[in-house]
Amino acid sequence: MTRLRVGFGCAIALLLGVSTASAQGTVKIGLINVLSGQFADAGIQLDNGVKTYMKQHGDTVAGKKIEIIRRDVGGPAPDVAKRFAQELVVRDGVDILAGFLLTPNALAAADVSAQAKKFMVVMNAATSIIITKSPYMIRTSVTLPQVMETFGTWAAKSGLKKCYTMVTDYGPGHDSEAAFQRAFKEAGGEIVGSVRFPVANPDFSAFVQRAKDMNPECIYIFIPGGAQPAALGKAFAERGIDFSKTKVLGSGETTAEQALKAMGDAGLGMISAWHYDYKSDAPLNVEFVKVFNEMHGRNPDFFSIGGYDGMHAIYIRRVQKVGGELVNVPFDKIENVKDPTRARGG
Repeated sequence: MTRLRVGFGCAIALLLGVSTASAQGTVKIGLINVLSGQFADAGIQLDNGVKTYMKQHGDTVAGKKIEIIRRDVGGPAPDVAKRFAQELVVRDGVDILAGFLLTPNALAAADVSAQAKKFMVVMNAATSIIITKSPYMIRTSVTLPQVMETFGTWAAKSGLKKCYTMVTDYGPGHDSEAAFQRAFKEAGGEIVGSVRFPVANPDFSAFVQRAKDMNPECIYIFIPGGAQPAALGKAFAERGIDFSKTKVLGSGETTAEQALKAMGDAGLGMISAWHYDYKSDAPLNVEFVKVFNEMHGRNPDFFSIGGYDGMHAIYIRRVQKVGGELVNVPFDKIENVKDPTRARGG
């Protein structure tokens, strides 16, 4: 397996929302995640990132106690995600909505963030339009186009001229497909065919056979993280795809550590491009991985770093920067907020 790393870390933005529980010395965070079903491991890794940040930095910031209220959506379930967001805001009085492993859930909760003027931190969902849906929202993960356009250009310039694309039929799949295809064609490549498969429990065999029949030089794939990458890798092996003859290209989900463990030798030869690799030797990452290993007995992944960076945004940019006070200001008005740290050069 070869991985191209097209950048490291996530941009942390400053954004403010409305205050409720903070007046009593507590900042409540409603963490809407997926902790059961086929995406459970991905959700657990995101939550592990949250827990790791709080282990390193404590559960109090700027004099405010941080309280996490967790909700399990169970999969791509926008109606459930929206209901949880409404309940967390109205019944539980949360100050911040966070989590959001999957795009449909993030989009559904965005309406609640906008209407209730609640700060919302998307820690994974990668469809590019998400944060346009609420002025109180930031994302600490990635968008697919920012990586896949680079990947498409690299593929064509590396001598691959005919490619078949296979993506999951929802927002991130559409984003990644469009970005890769556009860049690949602009760099001189040709898309010889494409297919989309359902989000929930697909059988990949027929899709892989269809790609094989087209005899492309490469196959580009996007599927969500969790249990599906291993299943797709096994389908490639069962259908006799020879990675030395047909290059298989994918996003970081395709070659995540857990997926590769499940695939075994079936994953050898896959090429992926992504924004994070736990093997980075950047000092902050080395320390993060060390603490993560000690706490959870495994390595972090891109879900983990999304959760970790999301908590950093909340601690440093949301609470500490305004001295523990939560102010109702949308993102585009942030410069009008008095930031007590600026006088100290913060």
